[in-house]
Amino acid sequence: MTNLKKYLTEIEKNDKKGKKINAMLQVAPIENSKKGLLSGKVITVKANINVEGLTASCASKVLENYKASYDATVIKKIKNEGGIILGMANMDEFASGSSGETSAFGPTKNPSALGYVPGGSSSGSAASVAAGFCDMSLGSDTGCSIRIPASFCGVVGVKPTYASVSRYGLIDLSMSLDQIGPLAKNVSDAALLLKVISGKDDCDAISQEKNKIDVKQIENVPQKLKIGLIDFPIKDKRIQNLIEDKIKTASEKYGWKIEKVKIPYLDLAIATYYPLVYVEFFSGTRKFDGRRYGKKIEEVCGPEVMRRILGGSEITKAEHEGRYYNQALKIRNLISKEFEKVFKKFDCLISPVSPKLPHEIGEKISVEDMYAYDALTIPHNLYGNCAMSLPAGKINGIPVGMQIACDKWKDELMLRIGRSVEKI
Repeated sequence: MTNLKKYLTEIEKNDKKGKKINAMLQVAPIENSKKGLLSGKVITVKANINVEGLTASCASKVLENYKASYDATVIKKIKNEGGIILGMANMDEFASGSSGETSAFGPTKNPSALGYVPGGSSSGSAASVAAGFCDMSLGSDTGCSIRIPASFCGVVGVKPTYASVSRYGLIDLSMSLDQIGPLAKNVSDAALLLKVISGKDDCDAISQEKNKIDVKQIENVPQKLKIGLIDFPIKDKRIQNLIEDKIKTASEKYGWKIEKVKIPYLDLAIATYYPLVYVEFFSGTRKFDGRRYGKKIEEVCGPEVMRRILGGSEITKAEHEGRYYNQALKIRNLISKEFEKVFKKFDCLISPVSPKLPHEIGEKISVEDMYAYDALTIPHNLYGNCAMSLPAGKINGIPVGMQIACDKWKDELMLRIGRSVEKI
């Protein structure tokens, strides 16, 4: 339990007193004497994943007193392999946000770039890893929510292939897009946690088990790799140059081939994603009516959550004319077909995680600018393939993440590529 004591001391020093980081909403270590792949590993959990006896608040006043009565499947698997659950991590309220600022319990701070947002919605998950409060963390990713905070905080974050990890016990934002995934200090730890949590689950009808991850294989550098460098307009050339330099160095070392690739309809990803999220979120929040548990969501939620509820309500009303949601599904299908074509030609796709650096906490930015953080991450959720954020370097002291994406069920290959780049 030495590591646990060290982490608790660090949290007491940098999270509780004065809320310097504000990464943890609840610290209540669940001791575990079981032996397994995660023995002794200390893990924080995003506050929208049920851990029996802990508060699954979704960082909202709606569920601030809701104690989970059961373990999500991913939590059961972690406990069975000897992992220690440290507590619940802060997040954007109901996973609605890309910055980590919409939590009802105050914004999470970025330990790697104090004064700047840590990214969201898995803000506390990334910040708890970056601040040295734990070994690894669980987050959820709907359009960017693991990879953006991983990028901004300078840690590794993995969005697995859709349906490869059970979502039973996740209070989801958008059921057709959400995926639980790991955040860690390095690729090997992320791979280990992903190995433990992935697989088919009878409690989640869409879950599947295809290619099991062999953690030992992560150390093997892939040979004869063909990489597609995504050609996408990015205003901040420093970010693009940093990513290109990093992957060029790796390709020269390992003999990988790089080619720029333009993917049609990529510029429509944000406009496609949000109608889907608004409608599915609106549908999912109808259970928060204040009768069975919690408070009525419309009475106590923050502005971003309300924006999505109202947007989903309006889009749903318009659906009898086949507008918005159905149109978004059609564009999603077009984007998916383009990715299928691209992955027949390339083994992986490389891009920045975000086309811009994080803004300062409290800085007023438009909704459009906030949503623009997700321009390069959302397409992979629409298609459902695996994608990860790997630290690529810093600009003015702010971490920048490289996005490595592979086709569906090629998670192990993606992790091998990430580990190979990490070694340089």
